[in-house]
Amino acid sequence: MLSSVQNPRILLLHCRRSKPLHHHYAKSIHATPLARPISASLPTSQIQTIQKSILSREKTTRQFTEEFLNRLRLTEPHVKSFLHVSETVLNEADEIDRKIDRNEDVGPLAGVLVAVKDNICTADMPSTAGSKLLENYRPAFDATAVKKLKESGAIIVGKTNLDEFGMGSTTEGSAYQVTANPWNLECVPGGSSGGSAAAVSARQCVVSLGSDTGGSVRQPASFCGVVGLKPTYGRVSRYGLVAYASSLDVIGCFGSSVADAGLLLQSICGHDKLDATSSKREVNDFTSQFISKDYFESQPLKGLRVGVISETLGDGVDQEVVSSIRGAISHLEDLGCSVTEVSLPSFSLGLPAYYVLASSESSSNLSRYDGVRYGNQIVSDELSSLYGGSRANGFGPEVKRRILMGTYALSAGYYDAYYKRAQQVRTVVQKSFKAALDSHDILISPAAPSAAYKIGEKKNDPLAMYAGDIMTVNVNLAGLPALVLPCGFVKDGTASLPVGFQMIGAAFDEEKLLRVGHIFEQTLQGYSFIPPLIADEFIS
Repeated sequence: MLSSVQNPRILLLHCRRSKPLHHHYAKSIHATPLARPISASLPTSQIQTIQKSILSREKTTRQFTEEFLNRLRLTEPHVKSFLHVSETVLNEADEIDRKIDRNEDVGPLAGVLVAVKDNICTADMPSTAGSKLLENYRPAFDATAVKKLKESGAIIVGKTNLDEFGMGSTTEGSAYQVTANPWNLECVPGGSSGGSAAAVSARQCVVSLGSDTGGSVRQPASFCGVVGLKPTYGRVSRYGLVAYASSLDVIGCFGSSVADAGLLLQSICGHDKLDATSSKREVNDFTSQFISKDYFESQPLKGLRVGVISETLGDGVDQEVVSSIRGAISHLEDLGCSVTEVSLPSFSLGLPAYYVLASSESSSNLSRYDGVRYGNQIVSDELSSLYGGSRANGFGPEVKRRILMGTYALSAGYYDAYYKRAQQVRTVVQKSFKAALDSHDILISPAAPSAAYKIGEKKNDPLAMYAGDIMTVNVNLAGLPALVLPCGFVKDGTASLPVGFQMIGAAFDEEKLLRVGHIFEQTLQGYSFIPPLIADEFIS
């Protein structure tokens, strides 16, 4: 176990507690009430609010920071989003306040607490990828995305929990702890970026970074009722991201509003000479899309062509999820969109192709963890025993399963039957998406076939867990951007769980997704996507 997990964050214990947090943890976790429609609950940009307040000296960075740290201290023993929390957060907040007092430039993310998924390298904190093999490993450098965040003035609050090496859909695959969903502590937050999604949902930080190989940002965003943004492949540098499947991996963003997710992406995207796959395409100013709802026309999305992927609303999808998606579609029509159904016959082929390709690439990428070059090492007199023992003791069951699948698919006699054919399917998927997006501005689907399910429900059934990725993996195969935002609820006994819908755009068209998503959330009346355990604090 990480030392930072065993010792509950010395920094937080010394934080001065502000306003008491009204929460439900003292009660049974079943006592979370059904989410009630709240008319005056439109999402606002926490980033813009913080910037305005600290620059006008209405409130200090330290005051904002203490509020988030107090909430983190109260909720973390139950949610378990973090593997490590920085001990320098308050010092960094004080330094920003001193710069403001000296009228120095503090950057567009000054005072913003950002959590980082623990497979993204940070020089001053452990980066374990959720694996025992990298326990207490501290990189000598920051990932490019983290470096850009720091240059923008952001405060890195800590590292969040994940399925080991990003392989999983529940965050139960972590070698250290199981993260809970803030909406119902008996449910999973999704994965593999479940810690980052739960941290934003529980308002333990302002925004967070995750990684998305087959839906690992978008599915937990749906489960936790937050906004999840997967950028186009190459839009954000992968330098410093622990590799799972290099042709699919993307660093993505979580926020409690579309504006926050977009502002976070603005700070981390762009070409990086350290990553040969990063795009040199110019990055537009996303902030121009986040206009006040007071300036919206009666039908602000008039003329927008929306295609609903018909294969995503059929068998195997929870009917309450379908109902929520159809409600979102109806709302888009009210905003002026022209909505039609579009069929992607290759859609069902994406899931098996994805798992062949991802497992094959992971088999190659994880070969470096042998106890010599990387990873914790066992004592052995034989080199082969050292390799085998270090990997056997360090890797968890899901990682071993995918390495074996990938090695098999790449082996002589099976390469053409599995890996080559999966690459051919990938080309078919790419062409089908291009054809659909040539006649539509965006495509719509659920982000997941169900709302969050119970912890342990699918842990021993990997095929059922893999099937849950069917809505998201095709987007990674095509390398396209996608935005997930909450649109409704599914009843779960006496409580309720959020549902998110997915908008898919053409390559490098994040700007359009952010515009449509911002207008959608600013005009969606009657819902609050703040978990009941902290809702009283924000609504009162």
